[in-house]
Order: sequence, then C-alpha cells, then structure tokens
Amino acid sequence: MLDKKRVVVGMSGGVDSSVAALLLKEQGYEVIGVTLKHLGDETSENPNVKTCCSLDDIFDARTACHKVDIPHYVVNAVEEFDREVVDYFIEEYNRGMTPSPCIVCDEKIKIKKLIEAANRMGAYYISTGHYCDVEYSEELDASLLKLAEDDLKDQTYMLYRLGEDVVKRMLFPLSSYKKPEVREMAREAGISTHAKKDSQGICFAPEGYKEYLKRKLEDRIEPGNFVSKEGKIFGQHEGYQLYTIGQRRGLGIVLPRAYFITEIRPESNEIVLGDFDELMRSKVELVDTVFLVELQKLHGKELVARPRFSSRGLPGRIVTHDGRVFFEYTEENAQNAPGQHMVVYYKGLVVGGGKIVY
Repeated sequence: MLDKKRVVVGMSGGVDSSVAALLLKEQGYEVIGVTLKHLGDETSENPNVKTCCSLDDIFDARTACHKVDIPHYVVNAVEEFDREVVDYFIEEYNRGMTPSPCIVCDEKIKIKKLIEAANRMGAYYISTGHYCDVEYSEELDASLLKLAEDDLKDQTYMLYRLGEDVVKRMLFPLSSYKKPEVREMAREAGISTHAKKDSQGICFAPEGYKEYLKRKLEDRIEPGNFVSKEGKIFGQHEGYQLYTIGQRRGLGIVLPRAYFITEIRPESNEIVLGDFDELMRSKVELVDTVFLVELQKLHGKELVARPRFSSRGLPGRIVTHDGRVFFEYTEENAQNAPGQHMVVYYKGLVVGGGKIVY
C-alpha cells in the first residue's frame, strides 16, 4: 500500500528541487530525497559550462537534504542513461536529425527511476523542481500537465511523454512561484544552493555537442558538400552530423548572401542550402507520439503546438489520415526541425505530442 503522505523528491542539486523538498515538508509530507547518478565518473568537466548531474551536484543535493532534515539516497542509473539517452543522441545526429535528449531522459530515466524508488519506499507521490502543475480536465476526462504561471520558466514541454498514471502521482510545489522567489526562499532557509547558477548545455557533453560527436563518432564523420537543391556545390562541410536544419551561422564557408540549411542527406553526405522561405511549413507529421487524450476528442479543437522548447506556441489543429498524425498550423512557420519534439496544448493543458518528421 502506497502512502499518500509520503513523497519522493528528485534532488538534482539545484535550488529548485531543494525548495520543492522544503515546501513539501512544510506542507506536512514525509519527504525522501533521491538523486540519480547517471554520468560515469570519467565524464569530462568544463569549468566554464554549468551542466546538471555532476558529482558536485550529488554533494549539493545531499547537503540540501541535510539542511531540510530529510533522508537522502543515490540511485545508480549510468548504464540505462548511456543506453537510452546517450546512444539515442548520437544515433539521431548520425541520421541527420536534431534530438531532444532531456525529454528522453525525463521519460526513460529520471521520472521512471523516481517512480521505481517511490514504489520501493512505499510513497505514492513523486515530486521535482519543474515549473508546471497538474489539473484534471472534465471536458477531456484526464489529469494533464498544466502550464506554469511563469511561462518563461514553464517546463511542461520536457515532461509531455509521461503517461496519465504517472502524472496523477506528481506534485509540483513550484508551479505558482517565480525563480527569484524560489531563490529567496532558499536563502531564508539557509540552503546553500540559493545562489547556484542554473544548469546549461548537455550534461554528458559539457564541451559542446559538436566536440562530443567528433569524439564519439570519429571516422563516421567525413567531409562532404554543401549543395543547392539543384545540385550546385557551394563548398565543403565538416560532416553532416555536426549541423542542424535551419542553421545559418557557423557553416565555415564564404557565401554571397544568407543561406540556411534546409535538408540533410546522410546517405550522400550532402547538406542542402537554400532560402529561409524553404524552411516554412504549414503541416508536419508526428511520429513516436504520446497522447494522454483520445485523438478523436481533439479533432476540430483549437490547439497550440510548441515545435521546440523555446517556442511560445503556434495555433493549429490535429489531423489524422491512414493511421498517421499531423499538425496543421494556422499560419506556416520555420520553427520545425526533424527529430525535435512537438508538444500540443489545449487550453493550457498538455494533451500529447511526438517527434517531427517531414
């Protein structure tokens, strides 16, 4: 029997999860801190880049748990992380795609491991320092992730692949707060992470994704041609894995005007350059989809899609045809990249999403 007054909090070593644990304890929950170790000890560190999940973060998480006066445990997830996240990241770039490793990590590592820990410890709830909330929609008959009040910090995009059975068990104490308020609460409580910088970049590639791919793919990265869609050669690229759709800067060649990467061709090791207009899409297909609501309930409804984390949302609708799922935009846009995840919202609630292809 799982206890609804016991909660496992994912302690990342940052200020958000530290304050989440503090608030839950103040609300009367029995709080247990759990930190995932999913980076091998050999992972390189760049002192100029602050990523998450380092050994220092584990120490900070333990210190925060001690300050809040809750137990702290570390769960080893190195092998699963390498298999589910790192391998996926490398192979997606090798296929000419633009991956979203943090989304995959939240689905297959972080939240999955927290649920497993909660089940072992008899806790019904799990919690994180994400800025979002959960709301039950009578109209859709589902418990769904809800946009945070501070839309600049909203993190529902990262968690869209969680099933309703998981969403029902999640608590988000920070949903109604802004980051400065969270830092001030941590400072007043004497939690040392109150001034800690937010993590940036990819945790397993602190040197940057290009250098990481060069190190991991080695001889699979070969120079090839930048070409026009008609076949004209503009010059040479370093290897198609090191570029993304929509990229304009950093091509390494002199061009007479602004060109954008409009297509990546792994089979011929070519990168197609074209005009910005060629990036515009009025409809994209979604694959590997996760929807928490039956698709027929969404047909005809005005929806909002975020085709990348930084997107503030674009209106449109879901269309299905022969078992395939498409999102049709009200107005065409250039925010889409194959391999990136699109998250779909209805009235501020996450109803699902999938990977973009076209």
